[in-house]
Amino acid sequence: MADTQGNPTEFDRALRGTLIGLWAERMARAFWPCVTLGLLFGAALAFGVQDVMPAAWSSALGLGGLAAILVSMIWGAWRLDVPHRADAARRLDQTLPGRPLTAMADQVAVGVDDPGTQALWSAHLARVSRILAQARAVPGDLRLSRFDRFGLRYMAATAAAVAVLFAAPSRVTELGGMAQLPGRAEAIALGPSWEAWVQPPDYTGRPSLYLNEVDRPTLQLPQGSLVTIRFYGQPGIMSVDESLSDRTEADPAAMAQDFTVESSGRLSVRGPAGRDWEITALTDAAPRVTLAGAPVRERGGLMRQDYTAEDDYAVTGGQITVALDLDAVDRRFGLATNPDPRDPLQIVLPLPASGARDSIEDAFIEDFSQHPWANLPVVLRMGVEDARGQTGQSADAHVVLPGRRFFDPMAAAVIELRRDLLWARANGARSLQLMRAISHRPDSAFRSQQARSRFMDTRDLLQASLSDGGLDAATRDDLAQTLWDLAILLEEGELADARARLERAQERLDEAIRNGADPSEIQELMDEMREAMRDYMQQLAEQPRERGEPQQGEGERREVTQDQIQQLMDRIQELMEEGRMEEAAELMAQLNALLENLQVAEGQGGDGPPTPGGEAMEGLGETLRGQQELADDTFGELQEEFREGGQGQGNQPPGPPQQGDGQDGQEQQGQGQQGEGDPQERGGASANDLAERQRDLAEALRQQQLQPLPGEGMPEGDAALDALERAQRAMEGAAEALEEGDSGEALSRQADAMEAMREGLRAMNEAQSQDQREQAEGDAASETGNGDGRDPLGRARNQGGEVGTEQDMLTENDAYERARDLLEELRRRSAELDRPEAELDYLRRLLDRF
Repeated sequence: MADTQGNPTEFDRALRGTLIGLWAERMARAFWPCVTLGLLFGAALAFGVQDVMPAAWSSALGLGGLAAILVSMIWGAWRLDVPHRADAARRLDQTLPGRPLTAMADQVAVGVDDPGTQALWSAHLARVSRILAQARAVPGDLRLSRFDRFGLRYMAATAAAVAVLFAAPSRVTELGGMAQLPGRAEAIALGPSWEAWVQPPDYTGRPSLYLNEVDRPTLQLPQGSLVTIRFYGQPGIMSVDESLSDRTEADPAAMAQDFTVESSGRLSVRGPAGRDWEITALTDAAPRVTLAGAPVRERGGLMRQDYTAEDDYAVTGGQITVALDLDAVDRRFGLATNPDPRDPLQIVLPLPASGARDSIEDAFIEDFSQHPWANLPVVLRMGVEDARGQTGQSADAHVVLPGRRFFDPMAAAVIELRRDLLWARANGARSLQLMRAISHRPDSAFRSQQARSRFMDTRDLLQASLSDGGLDAATRDDLAQTLWDLAILLEEGELADARARLERAQERLDEAIRNGADPSEIQELMDEMREAMRDYMQQLAEQPRERGEPQQGEGERREVTQDQIQQLMDRIQELMEEGRMEEAAELMAQLNALLENLQVAEGQGGDGPPTPGGEAMEGLGETLRGQQELADDTFGELQEEFREGGQGQGNQPPGPPQQGDGQDGQEQQGQGQQGEGDPQERGGASANDLAERQRDLAEALRQQQLQPLPGEGMPEGDAALDALERAQRAMEGAAEALEEGDSGEALSRQADAMEAMREGLRAMNEAQSQDQREQAEGDAASETGNGDGRDPLGRARNQGGEVGTEQDMLTENDAYERARDLLEELRRRSAELDRPEAELDYLRRLLDRF
């Protein structure tokens, strides 16, 4: 169809476009195998498959590839259904509403002479003509997935694209040479040629070089780069001359050669179109590592050693070596025996999981508290390695291996017994004798029946092992573990049992959540965990300040309140009741991680004003540590007296040690003998020095009692003052005993002073916690409203102070959704830093509370 002036109409253009689409569709369906084979064959030639195949196989590949392409082309031409204009009209008609082309060919069957029928038919044809005027070309269907189910066309297209980008497409022209018959191929002389590549080591990150395209006479290559050279043509015409590698027996004229760049030198390709390069080998320096200061003891006895490591490219590994520094060990008491041989510790150095490793500033953290060398002199050395296998060592550091410290006197004595057994099995008899001396008066030595029972069982096991012919290594290790657990019990008291119950409850509840236990069982386990949590947090809150290790950056630690932990447990139970076990398991894992490094604060956390008497409590803690050190020195003086055959004044045998952090507290045993001479003369200036130090500590404690202390006017504060007064009197009595040369009596008074100070600190902690709770309640009361009958969000309250009525309350599900929406809105607004500071502060307080 065309207009009266011969111009093509929209329908004609649509019909021609549809016909073109039909040609594309049928050509693609007929010839896609031919195109796929052609692309694959061309990609194989571009990548040089013919170079790695024998001549006969190369010829067969060429002939076979051409034959396959020709056959697929003939098969496609035979399958091609040539489209005609009628096919295009039929497809176009099927896509238009009402099939207008078919309607144009119809005839009026009834009422041909009826004017009304003719008018209706004319209107119908006019509507059909308007539809035809709006016709658009129908594109061809080029989807071939039902014909090429394995996607071979995509593989071929990808191979061809890679060949164009990275191979040599011009090599496709070698097809004529490949197609020669084997008998005639030998008669055709190919000109000699060569190719050379350089592949630097992967860790350098440098790209590969194709030497045929490098026209510079000088090159810089990393040491260890792999050079690959290939010759083509008649053998013997071309050769390689190089002074880069260490090879000595290689054939310079070999058709395939590979060698590694080890040093600077010259590389020459001799023969037609040969080339020369002066190569400079970039030496890979060995890595370097430096220890940054001495190791630091962190909370719980963990050792932290900062270090810096550097390399040209990357540090790939390392280890830290710990060896006993036997010459620096104070060889007294249990350490006087020659130690059992132990190999130095070799510990893999953890490296950063991400980021560059050419320069590392990190810290090595490990717990050596249970190792026999804990708190003893050692030689520390760190080594690192790079990808080339080169190593670097740090300078030897002569340090004391950090480990957990025990402040309870009996716990320190038990740890020293354990150390002696691990130091040498020959100390078994001596340790048994000391344990008998300690258990001579068990009621005064142990505060709990459980600790006393464990100590007796350990003593009996050691005695039985020695009676059976000696202490073997396995029994020694079992005894060491038992003594360690006993020391933890003595140091932490009920806190250790509370923590063990909490860990068991956590494990059982976590297992029940993951295994889909019955709701009644989960409820029972949740109640058990709540009870264990309450006991643990109560014991943790009562733990004296001096029991923990000194903290760095204490003001930055995160405080967790009991209310927050309770809310987290309520949320876990709520998720389990709703059947959302995966989310409950995730929250349970977060709770476990939180409890591993728990700092408890009763009431609301946050940064508040300094608590009254906080500086005084810090000073009391320092005084207590000074008293502990003085008790150590007093006990050492007492040991020296017994070693010389004397004892302190009085005829009673020395009791169990009261302090022993690093000293052999069990050396005093059995009945002491009356020494000769005056103890004052034996003690000399040492006793006077100890007495003077004791007087200074007593005076410092008296001055601290005059400062503002937590809980003044409260029962807890009065109890703390009474305890500190008892401690001061005990210190003064210890000073008098030291002046008289009675070290045993002084040691007893010092133990009484330390126990009284601990009681005072516990009472002040309770008073301080009470102050914090009252302050938190006051802050919460002041934040509930603005005094005008409206809540913080500006809503009107009723007379009872409540917001809204029962009719206004949402359903349970709507309440949860509304709460989540409000929480998300609060988080979004708090992240907008352009808001006023007062508003941001209010939003943060809302998030902290909810």
